[in-house]
Amino acid sequence: MTTGVEIFIPGQAAQIQTEREQAPKVELADNKLELLAPAKNADYGIEAIRHGADAVYIGGPAYGARHTAGNSVADIARLCEFAHRYHAQVFVTFNTILLDDELEQARRLIWEVYEAGADAIIVQDLGLLELDLPPIALHASTQMDNRVPAKVAFLEHVGFSQVVLARELSLSQIRAVAAETKMRLEYFIHGALCVAFSGQCYISEAYTDNRSANRGECSQQCRMPGNLKTRQGDIIASNEHMLSLKDNNQTENLEALIDAGVRSFKIEGRLKDLSYVKNVTAHYRQQLDAIMARRPEFEPASHGRCSFSFQPDPDKSFNRGKTDYFTHERQPSIADFRTPKYLGIEVGKVSHIGKDHIVVDSDTEFHNGDGLGFFAKNYEKARLSDDKLTGFRVNRADGNTLYLKEVPKDLRLGVTLYRNHDQEFEMLLSKESAERLVPVNFALADREGGLALTAFDNHGHAVTVTADFDKQQAKDIERNREGLIKNLGKLGNTDFSLGEIDLGDAGAVFAPASVINGLRREAIEALEQARIEGYRRPTPWQRDMSARYPQRSLTYLGNVSNQKAKDFYTRHGVVSIRDAYEVRPVKGDAPLMITKHCIRYSYNMCPKEVPGLKAEPLEMELGGKPFKLVFDCHKCEMLVVG
Repeated sequence: MTTGVEIFIPGQAAQIQTEREQAPKVELADNKLELLAPAKNADYGIEAIRHGADAVYIGGPAYGARHTAGNSVADIARLCEFAHRYHAQVFVTFNTILLDDELEQARRLIWEVYEAGADAIIVQDLGLLELDLPPIALHASTQMDNRVPAKVAFLEHVGFSQVVLARELSLSQIRAVAAETKMRLEYFIHGALCVAFSGQCYISEAYTDNRSANRGECSQQCRMPGNLKTRQGDIIASNEHMLSLKDNNQTENLEALIDAGVRSFKIEGRLKDLSYVKNVTAHYRQQLDAIMARRPEFEPASHGRCSFSFQPDPDKSFNRGKTDYFTHERQPSIADFRTPKYLGIEVGKVSHIGKDHIVVDSDTEFHNGDGLGFFAKNYEKARLSDDKLTGFRVNRADGNTLYLKEVPKDLRLGVTLYRNHDQEFEMLLSKESAERLVPVNFALADREGGLALTAFDNHGHAVTVTADFDKQQAKDIERNREGLIKNLGKLGNTDFSLGEIDLGDAGAVFAPASVINGLRREAIEALEQARIEGYRRPTPWQRDMSARYPQRSLTYLGNVSNQKAKDFYTRHGVVSIRDAYEVRPVKGDAPLMITKHCIRYSYNMCPKEVPGLKAEPLEMELGGKPFKLVFDCHKCEMLVVG
């Protein structure tokens, strides 16, 4: 038996660029929907792709906005190799501001991750654009505070092809941005919410020994409890988490976001555990697939279909409650002042307390090892009104009777219980829980001296392999066709699932099983190689040197921390530039946080909402530090001044 291989790759093979050049701007296809998942490391990223991500974002060796989530270039290369099998992409974060002596190392690292196969870098510091960068796509980090159409349009002109919008934008604001740019719009759809506009918070830098949010080391002081009072000292709230927002969940708004212009749907969580990544990614994969099934004008940004061994449910993974934030304009209950922890799902009330067990009035099925929590009075503190979240583990569940190692002393009858650890669900996620396969079609053809087998996917990749052997006509054609289909369908441990099979006249040819199996193996190997060679990384967009930044001057809020950034802004029309807060802190009172979250509104003290109400000045203590609250009612924003 002799064989041969013929390969077709869409667009034919081309040499990958290795030298920096100005690539022409291209119109990005606007019908591809991208599910973008977090990757704490390469293994997490691989699982995110298996569970349906079209792209993942991961920290490089340095200069990522999650200081503790860095990864080696070798691991990024391993992740890229896996991702590109499905034509999924890998974005590497360089989304902090940089000091002058860090720029050269950042430049070298960007070249290294490009050579490792990365598809794009996510950037905050525009000084990077003054460096000799490889021809890699640029994404504008949300740390740039991307909420104004003119600024987003400027970023397009200077070479960015994708922009991460501010989390606070409403649907109408997203539409306004989309009208001014051809860039792909990326929007956070799930996970933790920063209470400040990203890039506009300096509380951590000011009060926790130079731990800057703009440098990837936020101390999350906003999650701490605080006190609220008037300037006259009247207490309004005490020991409440006034700046701790619920978590983002845009499940119900995905189609509206698509219609507004969003094409990349981003899940927060590079510091979350693996079960969170699997569960939440799978959930949004199912949601987007359902939308695309109804609306065939859209298609996924990568290849392959996913199946899961569990039913995704984001409520079962870490969250602080859920809100869709400002997608539908301002609304109440975007924060939970009780706790910044994972509360979990309400499962019932305590109806009996025994020596070593409790009974719960509930329809929930409990499991050994479940974690439950409740709010109990904190009798050790002076203020009896203060509530605290307490948790315990279930040793053994017998229906609604839960046996505990020790019954919490402050548990009371009638207390509401929440489950924040579903042991059975977590056990499912701890195992292999997803499979992602690319449909492959076969066409078998009779040829002189043997058979030819063509294997092709649904994305334009095709290969043909041949085998010469002593052919014979099948005695039982129907039985012969069944045998051919069975042997062609043995895809085993490959990246492919069986699509359509066209046997044609070859169905009447008897071929030994060894011949058909050999053809199938060769065809699959060749198709895998064709798909790898057919993958193309996105190209960078051309930079318009004449573009003008929409502001003529920048305060410390511009986050300019190095000379190259100053050169960039000067080149693009900015005439007055102040150093970043991290370089030259502001003396005296200054806004240390700018947020759309309004404490007046949350406490029903907004003069716009309550006619005749006099707006009083307010102060807040947070982590023992005093802050003034300034309300810009025209912009509907709050400034935390310290």
